[in-house]
Amino acid sequence: MRLGLMLCAFGSLGLAACSQGSSAPFAGFGEKPALPAPKTSPIPTLNARQAVGWPQGAQPKAPDGFVVTRFAGDLAHPRWLLVLPNGDVLVSEASSEESSGGGIEGFVANLLQKKAGATQKSPNRITLLRDVDGDGVAETKAAFAQNLQRPFGMTLSGGTLYVANDNGVVSFPYADGQTSVTGTGAKVFDLPGGPINHHWTKNVVASPDGSKLYATVGSNSNVGENGIEAETGRAAIVEYPLPSGPARIFASGLRNPNGLDFEPTTGALWTAVNERDMLGDDLVPDYMTSVRDGGFYGWPYSYYGQHVDSRVKPPRPDLVAKAIAPDYALGPHTASLGLAFYKADLFPARYKGGVFIGQHGSWNRRPPSGYRVVFVPFAGGKPSGQPEAFLTGFLNAKDEAQGRPVGVAVDKTGALLVADDVGKAIWRVAPAR
Repeated sequence: MRLGLMLCAFGSLGLAACSQGSSAPFAGFGEKPALPAPKTSPIPTLNARQAVGWPQGAQPKAPDGFVVTRFAGDLAHPRWLLVLPNGDVLVSEASSEESSGGGIEGFVANLLQKKAGATQKSPNRITLLRDVDGDGVAETKAAFAQNLQRPFGMTLSGGTLYVANDNGVVSFPYADGQTSVTGTGAKVFDLPGGPINHHWTKNVVASPDGSKLYATVGSNSNVGENGIEAETGRAAIVEYPLPSGPARIFASGLRNPNGLDFEPTTGALWTAVNERDMLGDDLVPDYMTSVRDGGFYGWPYSYYGQHVDSRVKPPRPDLVAKAIAPDYALGPHTASLGLAFYKADLFPARYKGGVFIGQHGSWNRRPPSGYRVVFVPFAGGKPSGQPEAFLTGFLNAKDEAQGRPVGVAVDKTGALLVADDVGKAIWRVAPAR
């Protein structure tokens, strides 16, 4: 099995695990996606796209009527974005680091991560970007916070900036226009971290009324293979009442939630979730969903409601019976990370209230999926209408990764910002004038 894994990784053999999934642009999308029968195999599909970066003058493509500009470049693995009240933009810079150990499987995992541009010494900082003259390009780039522990999500509430490190949330006092903070922040609450910390990216948002924080914690495995005890407090969204907690599990069974935002019509919290692997090229679709207090969403025992994952032992039919089906599928293995509802007025009216999703892109699917920003319209607080490939071109004609979108945010003017970790850039998309 280990030899076969390596051979598949290098593309040396046409093994069954390297099969082909659907090439439809929106396969596995929608409120009730078609789910094929699972195809379990000890040898996963491994198809990481080579990271090459953007050639001089190249950039992603937006729909007709929009203009893409490089808001900022020469960043070190930019992952997530926060737009501050004065229009400044904070970008967290962090990355996975090469894993030591793990035998052949660890060697191959490191190889694939390097190929995809995901493994490097983590910058562990937050950078501030400021567009001084309003031309859509940041003239100022300053180190806002340094020596953090793989920072990812950020949120501002009541004069306090909260940052989600890979093992918990810290805080900094913030005043409008401030360009830096000192120290590494005061601990607010812990989140599960090492020694495994399989899904280390953690996000945090404040409720609109400023009374609570919500933080995401991904699983420590694909489907619990490291033991359920290693999943304590993970695969969940945590709620923390301000100012002093205590933290509690708000929703669970979410394999790797990342994006968080509040839907503008209903006020419901929504999240984007990466689902499990090794059930076939067309299973299991990533998804976005509204999040219910106390809700259980299946992981690891089932997916998309009551579809049992027979690999998980012992089974838990009692939990499967409670599993909530997600609201909207976002395609298999798309690595859907960023999630931002469009609440501004700069874009055409049809975008108002809909959601933008940053799809980082697959490493284990043929053909590759994701590598784009998609838009899904909403009406009455629910998805309504067909999805749109809004920002594309991250894969070149050779299917090499020029960039990989991660976090998405709407700036103070109403333009869309997209963090591109492989491209080392922040892209800005606005209507053409």
